[in-house]
Amino acid sequence: MAAAQPEGPLPETNELIRRRLEKLEALRAGGIDPFGQRFAVTHWAGELGRRFHTAGDDELKQAGPVVVAGRVVALRHHGKTCFAHLRDQSGQIQLYARADGLGERYELFTNLDVGDFIGVTGELFRTRTGELTVAVRSFEFLAKSLRPLPEKWHGLKDVETRYRRRYVDLVMNPQVREVFVIKSRLIREMRAFLDARGFLEPSPS
Repeated sequence: MAAAQPEGPLPETNELIRRRLEKLEALRAGGIDPFGQRFAVTHWAGELGRRFHTAGDDELKQAGPVVVAGRVVALRHHGKTCFAHLRDQSGQIQLYARADGLGERYELFTNLDVGDFIGVTGELFRTRTGELTVAVRSFEFLAKSLRPLPEKWHGLKDVETRYRRRYVDLVMNPQVREVFVIKSRLIREMRAFLDARGFLEPSPS
């Protein structure tokens, strides 16, 4: 007989949540609203990637500043520099922050957790590896994530968990989100086609 699984989050998960709650209180103490702040964007991350997929340095400089917002899905600290990946509904893009560029706010940037929502303003450039990147000139904290997401390399693979926690599946597996988007568009077009021809959709009793 298999051993009974413990109820509730694992101890290490509890510790991660505790640390995030401490960061939440630190944000409030610093006068930062950890939830619900409005932020106007000028571009979508995925659209930038498609538009400037083959752009050279001159074209990227002429693009001017961009303003994007989304969820932090990866962070890599390197002392006075920090790389991150930001994902929105259209895709994701890499961010590059420097201590000498953000000043006192650099510590706030490096203190972000995977899953947090931020808004970023900066210029486009391409790294030595050729990845399109936003050089962060300023950023705003938009919403704090209190529960850790699955690890990047392991993701959310258990089928039962994926169905019970569909919201996490949509965050961690972009291909699943693409399927949902296609399905939603298909249903919308089918309804429009039938509505135009006088068909009625029966409501559940």
